[in-house]
Amino acid sequence: MSGLLALLDDVAAIAKVAAASVDDVIGQAAKAGAKAAGAVIDDAAVTPKYVQGFSPRRELPIVWRIARGSIFNKMVILLPIALALSAFAPFLIAPLLMLGGAYLCFEGAEKVFHVLFPHADPAVARDMTPKDPGHLEEERVKGAIKTDFILSAEIMTIALNAIETDDFWLRAATLAVVALGITVAVYGGVAVIVKADDVGLHMANRGRLGLTRRLGQGIVKGMPTFLKLLMIVGTAAMLWVGGSIIVHALHELGWHGPYDAIHHLAGAVAPDGFLNWLIVALCDGILGLVLGLLLIPVVLHGIAPAMARLTGKGAAH
Repeated sequence: MSGLLALLDDVAAIAKVAAASVDDVIGQAAKAGAKAAGAVIDDAAVTPKYVQGFSPRRELPIVWRIARGSIFNKMVILLPIALALSAFAPFLIAPLLMLGGAYLCFEGAEKVFHVLFPHADPAVARDMTPKDPGHLEEERVKGAIKTDFILSAEIMTIALNAIETDDFWLRAATLAVVALGITVAVYGGVAVIVKADDVGLHMANRGRLGLTRRLGQGIVKGMPTFLKLLMIVGTAAMLWVGGSIIVHALHELGWHGPYDAIHHLAGAVAPDGFLNWLIVALCDGILGLVLGLLLIPVVLHGIAPAMARLTGKGAAH
C-alpha cells in the first residue's frame, strides 16, 4: 500500500511539473505572439486578396491550402532554423530582427506611398490577364505561401527574441504553440472574412426576421469598409512594430540615442500608463514610416533589379 501511495505521489509531482511547464509555454507564447502583432495583422489583411475572383465554393479550400502551406513554413522550415540560431548563433538574432523590422517598415511605407501617389502595379496587371481557373488558383496559392513565408519568418524571429527562457525544449514548445496559434488565428479570421459577405447575403435574402435581413444587409454593405479599415490597421501596425524592432535592436547593440529620445519624450508627457505607451508607439511608427520611405528607392531600384538578375526573372524587360 505504501508503495502505491509513493507511486501516486510521484505521479502527482510529475503532473504538477507538467502543468507548470504548460503554463510556462502558454505564458511565453502569449508574450511572444503579442510582440509579433504587426506581422500577424498584416498577414490577416493581405491574405483575402488571394481568393478574390474565385467562385464562393473555392474560397475556403484555397484558404485551407494556404493555411497548410503556412503550417509547413513555420513548423518544418522556420522552427528548426530558429532553434538552431538560438542554440548556435544567437548573435545573429538581433541583425535578423532588424532586417525583418526594416522589411515591415518598407511594406508599410510602400502602402502609404501608394495611397498618396497612386501608381499601377505591373504584377496586378499581369494577374488580370485571362487564365484557366485551375492554373490561376495554383499561382495564387503559391504566391500566398511565398508571402506567408516572409511574414512567418518575421513572426518566428520576433517570437524567438521575446521568449525569456534558456531551456531548449521549453523554447521549442513555445515556438510551436506560437506557430500553430497564430496560423489558426490568422487563417481562421481570413476564412470568416472571405465568407462574411456570402453569409450576409444569405441572411438578407432568406432571413425569417426583419432584424436578420437588416443585419445581413449591414454585413454586405459594411465588408468593403471593414476590409479597408483592416488594411489601415495592418499598415499602422507594421510601421509601429517595424520601428519598435529597429529602435530596440539598436538599443541592445549599443546605440541608445533613438530609444532614449523616444522614452524621454513619452516620460515628459506622461510618466506611465496608456498615454505613455501611445506616444512611444506613435514615435516608433513615425520612425518606421521615415525609414520605410527611405528604403523604397533602395529596394525598387537596387535590391529588386539585382534579385531579378540573379533569378533570371525580368531579364527580358
